[in-house]
Amino acid sequence: MSTGFFWDERCFWHGGGNYAFLAPVGGLVEPMPGGLPESPAAKRRLRSLIDVTGLAATLDMRGADPATWEDLARVHPEPFLEKFKMLSDDQGGELGLRTPFSKGGFEIAALSAGLSVSAVSAVLSGEMRNAYALSRPPGHHCLPEWPNGFCLLANIAIAIEASLAKGLARRIAVIDWDVHHGNGTEAIFYDRSDVLTISLHQERNYPLDTGDAEDRGRGAGEGFNCNIPLPPGTGEAGYLSAWDRIVVPQVDAFAPDLIIVACGFDASGVDPLGRMLLGAQSFAKLTARASELADRHCGGRLVLVHEGGYSELHVPFCGHAAIATLAGSGIDAGDPLGPRIAGQQPGPEFDGFVEARIDAITRTLGIG
Repeated sequence: MSTGFFWDERCFWHGGGNYAFLAPVGGLVEPMPGGLPESPAAKRRLRSLIDVTGLAATLDMRGADPATWEDLARVHPEPFLEKFKMLSDDQGGELGLRTPFSKGGFEIAALSAGLSVSAVSAVLSGEMRNAYALSRPPGHHCLPEWPNGFCLLANIAIAIEASLAKGLARRIAVIDWDVHHGNGTEAIFYDRSDVLTISLHQERNYPLDTGDAEDRGRGAGEGFNCNIPLPPGTGEAGYLSAWDRIVVPQVDAFAPDLIIVACGFDASGVDPLGRMLLGAQSFAKLTARASELADRHCGGRLVLVHEGGYSELHVPFCGHAAIATLAGSGIDAGDPLGPRIAGQQPGPEFDGFVEARIDAITRTLGIG
């Protein structure tokens, strides 16, 4: 079976609004080209790179229909959707925090969610072995009634609810390796036992007040939420250790029908919104580990859904490495920043500090 790649040119047309990086324009703040750092450039360059290397020719490249109103309403209250649609039909606006959109923004966000829905459906139905959804705008910070952190709709949650409603799966694991805490996905499934949510993230990056290891779920969901807050400067060795010592036993105990990765590339060593030290090959290694878990538990069923990543140079190479690994392809775009990032990896003393932090998290989670 093939590896799918779901994308749509219109997702690159979503606008970042009247911002200068993270600051609203006004007073003494001069506008910046592109507005918010969540611009189309990094994603468009990833799409171009897989063409240039020939990787695209090995993938099942597809578009998708927008998520339906019914799909959206399983996660988001209808009054919120109606307000979003009303503003979108007018001249656009902003709901929540750092979530501006232009006229037609509702339709683009629904299309972004639709890419995730179609990717998950194709994998669960057996049409594809695994898939990548180049969703934009992203989704993992979006709460049911409050867009947040560049995220207008909860793409992964919408895809999960659609697949559960169709009876395509019963238990789904979400592993979020975006550098920021996946607070939206966590909140939506916090009291549920049919969805395991795991987030590896830089501690107290964004949002500042979420992502603690002690937050384990509520009610029926107790024990089905897992946060792995890592200190700034954690490099590849720390990420792989956290994966092997925490992610693997959690997924093994859950035994999902499908694994979805909230695939951000902002833990890159040059990302402007993160302070971690991963290179392209780090993401290849994480993807290989996710594939191993999917092979062990769910017949290889694995979907990567694009989230953050704000280095226009580095995201394409990180994404290419992940997608090539997902597809089992030997096509390698390399990493122009690989030597620089490799030279900045933490030494033994800091690695020991990270391991002590992982030890503390395992004790909190009751692992080992």
